[in-house]
Amino acid sequence: MNSYHTPVLLGESIKGLNIKKNGIYIDATFGGGGHSKEILKNLSSKGRLVAFDRDYDALINNDFGDSNFTFINENFENLKKFLKNIGIEKVHGIHADLGVSSHQIDSPERGFSYRFNSSLDMRMNKNNEVDASFIVNKYSKSMLTEIFNNYADLKIGKKISNEIQKYRTSKLIKSTFDLNDAISHLFSKKFLNKNLSRVYQAIRIEVNQELKSLKSLLKQSSELLVPGGRLCIISYHSLEDRMVKRFIKNGDFNSEVTKDFYGNSILDFKIIGKLIRPKDAEIKINKRSRSAILRVAEKI
Repeated sequence: MNSYHTPVLLGESIKGLNIKKNGIYIDATFGGGGHSKEILKNLSSKGRLVAFDRDYDALINNDFGDSNFTFINENFENLKKFLKNIGIEKVHGIHADLGVSSHQIDSPERGFSYRFNSSLDMRMNKNNEVDASFIVNKYSKSMLTEIFNNYADLKIGKKISNEIQKYRTSKLIKSTFDLNDAISHLFSKKFLNKNLSRVYQAIRIEVNQELKSLKSLLKQSSELLVPGGRLCIISYHSLEDRMVKRFIKNGDFNSEVTKDFYGNSILDFKIIGKLIRPKDAEIKINKRSRSAILRVAEKI
């Protein structure tokens, strides 16, 4: 299982969920199944775990054989709908690891990494029509600029878009190396990999509508969780973490607390502990965990 993806902040996630042995739990991002496997260890035969993943490749890890485990090959954006289909209206805990799995990154044909020469894909769900190639070749310069400014944490979104526009007028950007060729000269050699990672991140977020899906997951979590139920979210960049932080702190995605007509705060969650980062020992074993941030909240 570890060859697919090493679960990040595993012990901290299980502690954060505060698992009730007969409870119902959701693993919204099944991936390699590492978090799911550990959750199941803490459940009795009367407990239940439902795992979601929109990536068809995750099916290869769905071999637990537990009668109280259900795998749903769908986007967690549709959590309530598919839970209702199997007779579940309330749950005791929801866990999500928002990172791209090691399997996805290390599979050249998926096009998630600038390191491999492959087709520009980046789709979590291979059935989706829009892939990374469509975005870099068909989006207008202004649309691309908005993506890079908002999703890449870079201040040169317009320059990146201009270079993509120049390149694609003479040749379609079909591969990862085509994209690298188009924009690499904008960055110093010292920070090239870091900046390419940010560009790829921005395109990937757009391809998979990741922030839209996360917003939907958070809203649904407040409706699905029973009082005292736990929400555990692992994020990897500031866009995701800011959204999670604001939601559990303020009751919405704004920077201020949501209030009713009378000025009373409307809060669905209370924060449990401080944000959690991987310890040095975990980072040493799994370098991809270094940017992970876990936030835990409890339904009021």
